[in-house]
Amino acid sequence: MPFVLGSGGSGRTSLLLHLRQTIGAERCQYIDVEQAATTPEGFLRALTINSPFRRPGQPSPSENGLSARDAFQASLAFLDSAQTNSGNSALFLLDEVLELRTFDSFPGLRTVLPELLRTLQGSRNRFVMSTRYVSRAHRLLRNASPEYEVIHVPPLSSAEIADKLSPEYAPQDAHALTELAQAVQVLTDGRPGYVQILDDAMRGMAGRVGDDPVAALTAQMSRGAPLWERCRFYFELRLHRARGYGALKAILLVLADQEPLTLTEIAQRLQRTPGSTKDYLSWLEDVDLISARQKRYGFVDPLLRLWVQIHCRSEPFDEEQLARQVQQFAHEVLPEVEPVPDVEPALATSDNGADRTWSVVEID
Repeated sequence: MPFVLGSGGSGRTSLLLHLRQTIGAERCQYIDVEQAATTPEGFLRALTINSPFRRPGQPSPSENGLSARDAFQASLAFLDSAQTNSGNSALFLLDEVLELRTFDSFPGLRTVLPELLRTLQGSRNRFVMSTRYVSRAHRLLRNASPEYEVIHVPPLSSAEIADKLSPEYAPQDAHALTELAQAVQVLTDGRPGYVQILDDAMRGMAGRVGDDPVAALTAQMSRGAPLWERCRFYFELRLHRARGYGALKAILLVLADQEPLTLTEIAQRLQRTPGSTKDYLSWLEDVDLISARQKRYGFVDPLLRLWVQIHCRSEPFDEEQLARQVQQFAHEVLPEVEPVPDVEPALATSDNGADRTWSVVEID
């Protein structure tokens, strides 16, 4: 049973929807658990009311008059024994399946996700699950049946990005196109959602700066731009899924200023004890906002770190400060980007992408 893991914008949902289109809606059912997991009764209704499947010999389940425990048990029974109209096994595509953990707060429900895994493990039906919470999924599956196969959605390669870039602005020269795709891959960490936004931005700027990803990224980090909106959503979503909102936000500001840092270094900057700081860090790791490598902590998503640097401030950056911050980020991740000299703003031109430095936006 595949368990697909990937951060926001990695393409998990697109993958499941593509599966439904390929296999056919009469043979599989897609369920957005994040939207359907309101109450156990509401989830039962969302699961069954428009389902292409049926339970042989059983009436259509109803949530009326059921307790929270009974409603969840009825949902498990439906997932376990539903069939197609021709009597074949069913395929369920459970997107953001870990959202079912919210049912743990209802009476009679304390171990919802382990119960779900045990039920699916013994079913003759097929399941593909996904979640954006990688750390939580690994912890849940630590002692689960080996039938569950973890699949991490890989980032897009530069070759894949080259195929996706719009021909309206992308260089015709193969070498220049490869160079541009490599720059986009590094700037976006290969995340399809970010790549799409940057591609749209460069297509929209074709008449001014054309295929300059650093200039496009600068524009997209401005307040109200699509990438700004996307980063803000991911930031708030994960923070609100974690504990200790205020303290966690303070840690993210520390790591946005400098990373990676050790536990002791973070505790000193927060003026908190190492013990309490360790708890805060574990809560941030739980929702995949940060990760630790060799006992040093840093952001999982580099563009989200850039967003925090720019926008989690008491006073907003002006256009010049924003452009400088993005240029500094580009210089850190793209070794070929040279520091911007103090000259009048200018737009660089390119002959089919030759001799490109990606330092297009110059700030006085």
